[in-house]
Amino acid sequence: MGSRARARRAAAVLGFTGLLCAVLGAVMIVLVPTLIKQQVLKNVRIDPSSLSFNMWKEIPVPFYLSVYFFDIVNPDAILLGEKPQVQERGPYVYREFRHKSNITFNDNDTVSFLEYRSFQFQPDKSHGLESDYIVMPNILVLAAAMLMENKPMSLKLIMTLAFSTLGERAFMNRTVGEIMWGYEDPLIHLINKYLPNMFPFKGKFGLFAELNNSDSGLFTVFTGVKDFSRIHLVDKWNGLSKVSFWHSDQCNMINGTSGQMWAPFMTPETSLEFYSPEACRSMNLIYKESGTFEGIPTYRFVAPSTLFANGSVYPPNEGFCPCRESGIQNVSTCRFNAPLFLSHPHFYNADPVLAEAVLGLHPNQEEHSLFLDIHPVTGIPMNCSVKLQLSLYIKAIRGIGQTGKIQPVVLPLVWFEESGAMEGKPLRTFYTQLVLMPSVLQYAQYVLLALGCVLLLIPVIHQIRSQVGGGQSEAWAERPVCLPAGGRWGQGSPRRPSSRLRGHPRPGAHLGQRSCVSAWGRGAVTACLPLLHPTLPLLSGSWEAWGPSLGEAAGGLWVMRPGAWMDCSSHLHLLGARLCQV
Repeated sequence: MGSRARARRAAAVLGFTGLLCAVLGAVMIVLVPTLIKQQVLKNVRIDPSSLSFNMWKEIPVPFYLSVYFFDIVNPDAILLGEKPQVQERGPYVYREFRHKSNITFNDNDTVSFLEYRSFQFQPDKSHGLESDYIVMPNILVLAAAMLMENKPMSLKLIMTLAFSTLGERAFMNRTVGEIMWGYEDPLIHLINKYLPNMFPFKGKFGLFAELNNSDSGLFTVFTGVKDFSRIHLVDKWNGLSKVSFWHSDQCNMINGTSGQMWAPFMTPETSLEFYSPEACRSMNLIYKESGTFEGIPTYRFVAPSTLFANGSVYPPNEGFCPCRESGIQNVSTCRFNAPLFLSHPHFYNADPVLAEAVLGLHPNQEEHSLFLDIHPVTGIPMNCSVKLQLSLYIKAIRGIGQTGKIQPVVLPLVWFEESGAMEGKPLRTFYTQLVLMPSVLQYAQYVLLALGCVLLLIPVIHQIRSQVGGGQSEAWAERPVCLPAGGRWGQGSPRRPSSRLRGHPRPGAHLGQRSCVSAWGRGAVTACLPLLHPTLPLLSGSWEAWGPSLGEAAGGLWVMRPGAWMDCSSHLHLLGARLCQV
């Protein structure tokens, strides 16, 4: 009886443990997604107590600016009206440092800040030095010539004379450092003297001079603390809720974020919108595919084919016109009216006529498309590569000799890539707290539920087996098996597989000179004893018998082998049976 009790207790303990596991797993399935969502909402908002605040304040991701120049191979031939030929030079790589200052939290759930940027040249990552010389269009001369196109001839002649006096030509040979960060030019001083509002700069002129050691304007964005639906969205830029560079309200709208973080819990239907001060407009990227970055799940967003499409191809872009071929955007209205155009590098995704007009251009998706890989749960960028090209529209201007016979062409000046990828300690922290732990909890809830269900089956199976075994015992107990009095255990006697039997004897029916007793109990098999003396009383008591085994005594119990011819009269005392009158 001890082993049966221990088995019942073990089954009960396992069943109770299984119940706890199943309940805990079910509770986790209900609560874990809610807890994860609450933690994400708490840690991505712009608040000093949030996990991502320091990351937002001073971006730990190393950003790089890679610049490629289009070196003019045939400047003299261009002046004679031939097709331009360019050679790509670079990259010239700069480490970009960003930090926010003047952070002010406002009462309307917004925060205002200035983000300063500085650049440091990286010779080890570059293909060339800042001292390398590049032949490029003289942007000041050619832009000024375009501005004078519809002016009186007298003014054009004066400008031609001024250019000649100052030694200005249509093409220049400058170092990379000068083109990037500025160079002294007497033309700038002359223009500022007689046309003071023509150019926004007063000293040196360089393509990236305004970006180094300067800010990108005063941004005011929503923190998401009070109203999470507007988290990271730009409220105002430089105090404006919309700009005035373009010719439609839709194009002038400041939409999306500041381009650093987006709202969490993205789906493939989500679009990625941000305002770019450099492009003077809002841009919208679309979902392309899901992937992983260093084990972190990401959504990849890319530029749609309509990003720089002209108004005839994509009517909503009509406000950015006057337009030329599709695939380039006129940014002259926000770049001192110079005929500058923004596009993908090598005129990728643009009208093929543009790339065919310049020798040396080879647009392709792998090298010239932009993308952003975003962690969809938090809206934080993991890996990004934004590639853009700046081009200058040039042509011969009648009355200005420096322009010669230049055929109208959109000539690429430079293309650049801003790239960054999370790495090091920030990546490990992000992975552990926002990816690994939620994943462990998510898997644990299902493991607990499955384990609980398995453990709950153990007591059920144990109970079923006990009932089946007990039923068989009773059936055998009600079936007497008799042998002739004084007879022998012989062939034809009932047998069961070997098992230890316990039970209580009871008198059997007296059939002539045959009497028998039967046993019942757990897994019992009926066993008969020959009654050598029917007149003797059979006393009540317990007895044990073993099924088919050795015909010898074992531990005080007689072991009987069915089928063996054996006289039991001398062994009744070994069986422990007590006789009484039947």
